[in-house]
Amino acid sequence: MRPTADSLTVLVVGAGGREHSLALAASHDPGVGAVHVAPGNPGTAAFATNHPVDIMDGPAVAALATSIGADLVIVGPEAPLVAGVADDVRAAGIACFGPSRAAAQLEGSKAFAKKVMADAQVPTAQSRVATTPAQAAAALDEFGAPYVVKDDGLAAGKGVIVTSDRAAALAHAAECDQVVIEEYLDGPELSLFVITDGTSAVPLLPAQDFKRVGEGDAGPNTGGMGSYAPLPWLPADVVDEVMVQVVRPTLERMRELGTPFAGLLYVGLALTAAGPRVVEFNARFGDPETEVVLPLLKGPFARVLLAAATGTLADAPALTVGPGAAVGVVLASTGYPTDPHPGGVIKLPPAHDDVQVIHSGTALDAHGQLVSAGGRVLVVVARGIDLADARAKAYAAVDRIDFPDGFCRRDIASPQRLAAIADQLS
Repeated sequence: MRPTADSLTVLVVGAGGREHSLALAASHDPGVGAVHVAPGNPGTAAFATNHPVDIMDGPAVAALATSIGADLVIVGPEAPLVAGVADDVRAAGIACFGPSRAAAQLEGSKAFAKKVMADAQVPTAQSRVATTPAQAAAALDEFGAPYVVKDDGLAAGKGVIVTSDRAAALAHAAECDQVVIEEYLDGPELSLFVITDGTSAVPLLPAQDFKRVGEGDAGPNTGGMGSYAPLPWLPADVVDEVMVQVVRPTLERMRELGTPFAGLLYVGLALTAAGPRVVEFNARFGDPETEVVLPLLKGPFARVLLAAATGTLADAPALTVGPGAAVGVVLASTGYPTDPHPGGVIKLPPAHDDVQVIHSGTALDAHGQLVSAGGRVLVVVARGIDLADARAKAYAAVDRIDFPDGFCRRDIASPQRLAAIADQLS
């Protein structure tokens, strides 16, 4: 990829599967001449330039962006956003896709997000904030089982417990400085990504992820074991309804607070009998949903993000959804999420049409071998003419990977799962 005088230089901040997917999507934008990733991973090194940097060090990220002449910085993970890295990049005069530190509190504090939703009259679960065992016990008794207890701060997708075991719920609350305890929302969950400059907003294709480690949604919560899009069971008017009832009121309230939210608003939803209800807000692209949503998009992805970062989203070219479907299957290290065992050697087959092998937690060892370096290691994403075709291709690709120390769920986007959701909504 060779930059030209009028082409964009893009820097993606992060090292996981989400950042691999973001960098790949940016590289496919014909208006982009060079893609850099900091720190990146062995997968991004195949098509972009990696740079060692501490992603929590805002001045260091800004200095890197300046040194490479970045026109756009995309901050992937939530921790640097909550720490204010986007503010440092913008202070250096570089466009940054990602909310300010103040606006990122929509993810950084669930209590803050609940207050914003209450003020904006956004439909969500009733909740209570608890900082003591007595407050937690009272809230659990008020709402009853199943109990939903959420760590107020960032917890890498593992800070939520949903259980009918009151003792387990109390124990989780005791491990956190502050928790939000909610009524249980009964209904299938989905993720909606919304690109926004703080005023204008563009929804992307809804997706669904699989949060628990075991098949049939057994075991503890993880960062996500797989995902798929589109959602054949989703009523056609839900996205429009969410934009009217959730997204626009939230953005308006954030402007009123003097902390406009510009970047990616992730709306986690439960489709209840009473309609869609917000489960959570995140301040960045979700993982592993990003890996299946972006391959289905058509249009100048990086230039749309640049428009959002510069307050001109209303004038940006359109992103559209291409035909077909995508399924992503996570390969994780044995023992994940409680005690993952990194270091296992991975051997990847040659590239295959309609399949992307996204690196989430990989490294090169002293011998140059690809090895696991985290809990979630790879996301195998396949596109197909429909979900069944995409799913078959994804699992066929998984089976071509030599990773003895890895495992995956075998029920991602299964026909049984889709049928059960359709029955639940009928």
